[in-house]
Amino acid sequence: MLRSLHIEPVKCTGCLQCEMACSYQAEGVFNPSKSRIKIFNFHEEGRFVPYTCTQCYEAWCMHACPVEAIVYNAETGAKVVVEEICVGCKVCTIACPFGTVNYLQDTGIVYKCDLCGGAPECARACPTEAITYIDADHTGLERMRAHAAQNLSKDSARA
Repeated sequence: MLRSLHIEPVKCTGCLQCEMACSYQAEGVFNPSKSRIKIFNFHEEGRFVPYTCTQCYEAWCMHACPVEAIVYNAETGAKVVVEEICVGCKVCTIACPFGTVNYLQDTGIVYKCDLCGGAPECARACPTEAITYIDADHTGLERMRAHAAQNLSKDSARA
């Protein structure tokens, strides 16, 4: 059974615990700028929205990579950057429509959420359960895919 991150923005308080846990897990430092999950702050409305890689079915980042440094992990469903292969060209950062693939200046390679190998630290650290790791069938993933396919067929018909 595949699992995926489920984000409920209305529960987010902007505490940044997810960013801290992620950066520590991935880079060994408490530094939100090195986190694979980000909190978008809607200042005027006083709202916070966590966002990270959605592990797209048709991952544009993976298809765009000229050296095939982004691979599919069948166990977790994550699209994972293989650091030893990545050349830091940043083509995947451009290909990602959500802006969730980033370049890490320190290492000269890109980084993105890899679901922490199947145990996402962001979900474990979230005190309000704004981020949970649940059965992918319950996240609306299939609904999103159906909507995307419907829009794709409409666009194709127009062309």
